[in-house]
Amino acid sequence: MIRFGNGALGRVVRSGVGRRRVQTLVIAVATMMAVASAVVAGSLMVATNAPFDHAFARQHGAHLTAQLDPDRASAAQLARTRDLEGVTASAGPFPSTTISPVGPDGGHLPALTLVGRSGPGKDVDALDLKSGRWPRTSGEIVLSASFSGPFLELGSTLKSSEAADAQQLTVVGFALSASGTAEVWATPAQVRSLATGDSVLASQMLYRFDSAATKAQIAADKKKLAAALPAGALVGTQSWLDTKRAVDQGAAATIPFLFAFGVLGIVMSVIIIGSVISGAVGTGLRRIGILKAIGFTPREVVRAYVAQALIPAAAGIALGVVLGNLLAVPLLEDTESVYGTVSLSVAWWVDVVVPAGALLVVTIAALVPALRAGRLRTVEAIAVGRAPRTARGQWAHRAAGRLPLPRPVTYGLASPFAHPVRAIAMVLAVTFGTVAATFAVGLTQSLNAVASAQDPENSADVTAVSGGPGGSGPGVPEKRQKPPTAGSQQAPGGSGPDRQEPADPDAVRAAIAAQSGTASYYGTTTGDATVSGISGTVRATLYQGDSRPGSYEMIAGHWLSGRGQVVVPTGFLERTGTEIGDSVRVTFQKETVSLRIVGEAFDTSDDGMRVHADLDTFAKAEPQAFHIEVKSGVSPPGYAQKLGAVLKPLGGDAFAESAPEGENMIVLLEAMAALLTLMLVSVAGLGVLNSVVLDTRERVHDLGVCKALGMSPRQTVSLVLASVAGIGVVGGLIGVPAGFALHGYVLPVMGEAAGTRLPPSVLDVYDGTQLVLLGLAGVLVALSGAMVPAGWAAKVRTATALRTE
Repeated sequence: MIRFGNGALGRVVRSGVGRRRVQTLVIAVATMMAVASAVVAGSLMVATNAPFDHAFARQHGAHLTAQLDPDRASAAQLARTRDLEGVTASAGPFPSTTISPVGPDGGHLPALTLVGRSGPGKDVDALDLKSGRWPRTSGEIVLSASFSGPFLELGSTLKSSEAADAQQLTVVGFALSASGTAEVWATPAQVRSLATGDSVLASQMLYRFDSAATKAQIAADKKKLAAALPAGALVGTQSWLDTKRAVDQGAAATIPFLFAFGVLGIVMSVIIIGSVISGAVGTGLRRIGILKAIGFTPREVVRAYVAQALIPAAAGIALGVVLGNLLAVPLLEDTESVYGTVSLSVAWWVDVVVPAGALLVVTIAALVPALRAGRLRTVEAIAVGRAPRTARGQWAHRAAGRLPLPRPVTYGLASPFAHPVRAIAMVLAVTFGTVAATFAVGLTQSLNAVASAQDPENSADVTAVSGGPGGSGPGVPEKRQKPPTAGSQQAPGGSGPDRQEPADPDAVRAAIAAQSGTASYYGTTTGDATVSGISGTVRATLYQGDSRPGSYEMIAGHWLSGRGQVVVPTGFLERTGTEIGDSVRVTFQKETVSLRIVGEAFDTSDDGMRVHADLDTFAKAEPQAFHIEVKSGVSPPGYAQKLGAVLKPLGGDAFAESAPEGENMIVLLEAMAALLTLMLVSVAGLGVLNSVVLDTRERVHDLGVCKALGMSPRQTVSLVLASVAGIGVVGGLIGVPAGFALHGYVLPVMGEAAGTRLPPSVLDVYDGTQLVLLGLAGVLVALSGAMVPAGWAAKVRTATALRTE
């Protein structure tokens, strides 16, 4: 016969596509949804790896950054570590210390690691100098490019600290370190001159190993390094895996749920496309026989039916690629490179591989039923036509007839058993739609729980601070963004000529206690601390009083209940290798104490490197913010105004906390989940619609007989809806537990990708009523898909139905 194109085969294909509009729409929408999900998931998978991996490889990043005590390890001893087994390259020792510089406008930068290097480096951690030049003399520094902005530019000057004798430092360049070895670089002599007083001088060594791809390998490398050095010489280490995880966390948590939706979409597409083509073959037996009788070969028949699936699928794939790119843009913007120059977009090969894979899936899904059409004998196909086998489903009709239900309902309940394969396809479509809805409801509730669990201090009605007007005191717990900018953290009471001395915490506390309407309050102070065994600083929040209203959700253990206790996030436990019950030494405001870990908190800020401790454990620490709960019926703004009038003359202030806003990423994930779920449920409904359309067209003559015997239009609608009601019940009974299980699997994976375990409040979000309603949603999806063909069946005239073959 004539090849596919404008000839006979082409006309057959075009006729089939145009005649089966419902099936064409179902295939197009199903493939569009699957491709869109796959493009978004694939783009994020690439995005979360590409920026760091490319920058790390280009800079020959350090697998292990070691902080060493120069008094216990000599230069000669450090030099010998270059020859350790497994070490492929090393750099150092570089003098290192920590500074807390003050910006040009008086704003405080966080504590920064300063390293002395004569140049950007070459073999290990070859810094990417983005602008400016390398320091040549004392007083010149290079800052991490994350600080570059309107507050800090080339030529900006900083003070090394707020001390009267602080050195002036001029920014002469901005650089990037994929390894995160430091935030500031200067000449070695400059670093040594700044390592005075509280700033301890350390030595930094950078190593690359032949095996450093896993935590176990890094731990083994660290063990070999410690064994080669004198006891106590190795103060702390930083693994490149921790740096990579911190960079990847932003979008990595989105991948598991997108992957889950993508898999659901692909599986549903296979089921529905296979069902559509199978239905086309089943209802077109006579047409197939005629095609063969006029000379079409079995191969051409197969090609015709596969092409009838590929044409709408190609349109759906094209739309899916466009939609996937549009959906990926906001997520990629959130993930946009920590490394300044890397601009993230959907990788070109994702837009190629995903459509190619989708076409392959569609071809395979369509090929199986198409092969059946190719194998049919000409005479058998013409003789059998499109009538179902009379013996099929008779037992179901006999069983349904015994039910105390109207005859049209029992007739409809038994109808699916006449086409078991088609019924199974409908059950699977409804099941996967219910799975998606159940998973999305749980995911949305879990994300809301995550949002409400963040920054619990800000959930208080009113916050009073001991800083100057405007509540600029450093005790106000802040969520530090990365990168911070100069001026983002103000000195107590602000800076400049109008600076006011902060209020006495005791006076603030007394004013709060005396204020009518006070229900409860507790104090906090926040600042940088150091922990033994960890290079750099961690953020510490100290609590005074009953801080349970501001406690974080606990994953394990309990919240602070007394002195000498500390609560830490999952990231801290993993980074330090500690667990609940262990003790850590924490230095805060020049005071070092040993604290026992009593709980694991759900806290993802600062990459999980935070500590929450009792303020009274530190003798010199004082609360600089008080979080207040007001009595029922008391207006927080009015309360804050009255309290502020008392505190402002003292040097403090008070303000009412506004309702917390949802984080951009959480809001975006919820919108994505809602959109993808709507698409999946719609596709499930279209799958039911397709099958019911085929059934009603096959049984139109039977419907005419029923109408001739007195069946009313309302009873006809009942018959058609009853034919899918049982399918909806079965799909709901299977889909709800499956969606529940999917949520229980995906959420912990998302938490692990974000570097934390999840508390019960985030995981246990379903209740019995919700699960029942979600089960009924399966019935609703099935009935929604059957409404249009049910209406058509009710309107068809009796004579027309009887004349239809």
